[in-house]
Amino acid sequence: MVGIKPSDLPPTAAVKFFGAGTAGCFADLVTFPLDTAKVRLQIQGESTAASGSAVVKYRGVFGTISTMVRTEGARSLYNGLVAGLQRQMSFASVRIGLYDSMKQFYTRGTEKANIATRLLAGSTTGAMAVALAQPTDVVKVRFQAQARQSDGLKRYNSTMDAYRSIARDEGVRGLWKGCMPNITRNAIVNCAELVTYDIIKELILKYDLMTDNLPCHFTAAFGAGFCTTIVASPVDVVKTRFMNSTAGQYSSALNCTLTMLTKEGPKAFYKGFMPSFLRLGSWNIVMFVSYEQIKRGLTRIQCSWESPF
Repeated sequence: MVGIKPSDLPPTAAVKFFGAGTAGCFADLVTFPLDTAKVRLQIQGESTAASGSAVVKYRGVFGTISTMVRTEGARSLYNGLVAGLQRQMSFASVRIGLYDSMKQFYTRGTEKANIATRLLAGSTTGAMAVALAQPTDVVKVRFQAQARQSDGLKRYNSTMDAYRSIARDEGVRGLWKGCMPNITRNAIVNCAELVTYDIIKELILKYDLMTDNLPCHFTAAFGAGFCTTIVASPVDVVKTRFMNSTAGQYSSALNCTLTMLTKEGPKAFYKGFMPSFLRLGSWNIVMFVSYEQIKRGLTRIQCSWESPF
């Protein structure tokens, strides 16, 4: 350790695992209202198609947020936040925190990873994260989708009530509802997000456009968020619709996709695109910037413990 700066030392797998979960929670706290607006816009066509009514309740990102605050109160923007934070601690820790370790696993310990290896690593950690954290995602989406009724009743009263109610009414499998489309979505999201961030950051440093600091992380994260939104939006809409559906509404994720296509047209797969981009772009910026700083901070602390003199 003598003569080596903490910033020169690579963070351990444990530091990356904990740092990714913590950074994911920071990002959720900042961007959760945008995520809630996205969910409401994504499910809006569903109720319109079912009822045959042409009434549109939500219009645009900020129109949706304004309508929710006016009709349900500001707290409605954070419906499902507890489940969201639970999701990030179990989800981001795996899909982001283990990404570098998975790259090294596929390259047998070397640091040289090509595009195919990075895509494979991103798909693997994305699928692993969904398999672990799917119940938290189901509860989060259900909370975000539920609007307060005129009689004041809600679908679920608390996070634990939601877990219990879903397990009781739909079986334990109900907590993993939409798991396959979610694995598909997160394999795509993880690949687009992490690989794009990886490549953009590498190119910036390779051509000396910036140093490895906050502006570099900001630029790479913004680019990753934009690319991810374009690629993942159709799968994200299907995932949200299917996870929020009542028992028997759709026979499968494929049936949900075909129903959307025939009743609402191809544009339905990009419902909520702007809030998706605003949310993913800002989420990526907050998460990656936080993640880089947390990794450096924890590495310094670790070095001070191991080498106090």
